[in-house]
Amino acid sequence: MHSDSQSPQPSYLGRFAPSPTGPLHFGSLMAALASYLDARQRQGKWLLRREDLDPPREVSGAADQILKTLECFGLHWDQQPVYQSQRHALYQERIEQLLAQQQAYHCECSRQQISARDNARGNSYDGFCRNRQSQLHGPTAIRLKTTTANVDFSDRIQGPQQQQLNHYCGDFVIRRKDRLYAYQIAVVCDDAEQGINQVVRGSDLLDSTPRQLYLQQLLGYPQPCYAHIPIMVNDQGQKLSKQTYATALDSRRPEDSTYRALQVLGQQPPAELQGCAVAELLNWAVEHWSLSKIPRQLTVKPLEV
Repeated sequence: MHSDSQSPQPSYLGRFAPSPTGPLHFGSLMAALASYLDARQRQGKWLLRREDLDPPREVSGAADQILKTLECFGLHWDQQPVYQSQRHALYQERIEQLLAQQQAYHCECSRQQISARDNARGNSYDGFCRNRQSQLHGPTAIRLKTTTANVDFSDRIQGPQQQQLNHYCGDFVIRRKDRLYAYQIAVVCDDAEQGINQVVRGSDLLDSTPRQLYLQQLLGYPQPCYAHIPIMVNDQGQKLSKQTYATALDSRRPEDSTYRALQVLGQQPPAELQGCAVAELLNWAVEHWSLSKIPRQLTVKPLEV
């Protein structure tokens, strides 16, 4: 074990941040388990955040069901859960700051208009409203200005990453036309306010990380370390989710799914642990957890397990 006597290291603060759009499924368990084990092995704290930013997509009762499922799987969080729906004032304050610094602007473009103007740019916004603020009349979204500079970072699992935001996505939305706050601004504000310095999550969010790093830089926030695990996909290559009819976790047999998730995460649990109580599995997993064993790939199919 290394010594901290020369330069004290900040305490590990990780988190799991599910959206209450349905019950947890096996892909959710992989993300929860990886972030939990990484925090516990490094004697850190594991926080829980409920990303309830989009009421139309939420499922009644899902938020409470998620908490109960985590408890059934022995994944106990530190501190009270944070609810994004209670933090709108913080997001708005940061957006006003970006507008005042002329790093963000109002935009009235619809998706159809953007697509019709320039199909060659794909999903990348063309900056149409950047210089026409006095001409806007209807409801507007708020976009963040991007640049042609590369955003570079090293992912703890996937390795070196680079993205040019202006080419990849263009100026991106931080508040929607319906005045709902976008994921990118909310997650950046919450990670900073909670002191999160380690983020372990699914690879479906890998391409969002440069946007978050850029926002952190503009807002003067510290930047966490990131690790993106492979996500489980179905036979059609779609991420397991409520939209793709992913099966909800069976809380009656948490040890079965936990053992399998450890296998998918490359941790090689011994055969004699199969069928053991989930507490025993987690004790073994905390002691033997190794991020370097996680497959350096973006997706995994059930047949590969």
